[in-house]
Amino acid sequence: MDIFGSRWAGYTEKIRVNWNSVVNPDDTVVVAGDISWAMSHTGALADLSFLNALHGTKIIGRGNHDYWWTSLTKLNRFCADNELTTLRFLYNNAIETDDFIVAGSRGWYIDESNRKMPQDADYAKIVAREAIRLELSLNEAKKLQAAAKERGKDKEILVFLHFPPDFRGYVCREITAVMHKFGIRRCYFGHIHGVYDIARSYVSDGITYTLTSADFLNFVPLLIMTMTSR
Repeated sequence: MDIFGSRWAGYTEKIRVNWNSVVNPDDTVVVAGDISWAMSHTGALADLSFLNALHGTKIIGRGNHDYWWTSLTKLNRFCADNELTTLRFLYNNAIETDDFIVAGSRGWYIDESNRKMPQDADYAKIVAREAIRLELSLNEAKKLQAAAKERGKDKEILVFLHFPPDFRGYVCREITAVMHKFGIRRCYFGHIHGVYDIARSYVSDGITYTLTSADFLNFVPLLIMTMTSR
């Protein structure tokens, strides 16, 4: 990642030190994609092992560079085979934590002025598929939320995407429509690197969006508070 600028110098050690200084073993951290440049599970093992060794449970979403990513069954089997016990994957599902229900997908970024993806890609098809994946995830999240409420716990559903669905005037309506359908109030995303002159969070059409790219956060995990704790 050093190719993205001087802030990335020594980033692996920055991540390790900063992460373990603020994350406790019983905490949960969501990483919104772009985990490894590898093309296969075995190629990604070193990066996944690095994450596995950090404090806490990690919920991993898929980024546009995660070509090693396969089915949830294969990902879980690979982790079991390699004793990657602290990793969980967000893929057409939702995951309950102590305070929240975590949902999300990769999303997609189809602003014509920002297209740096393969030119033969069917962008409309991809974004439609990602909207479906997000809806599948949020359907599962609603089930977990209902079960938690039966236990007397009111847990907010948070959405984590890799691509920003609403950023500097561009809006991916297919993705934001799904979030509005499920009443989502907070969405977190990554993908944006080398941009440091913007607010960390901003509100658009009733949803608060927060940029969580590692370099933007100076490699320090962001604490997410419950609405009642803020």
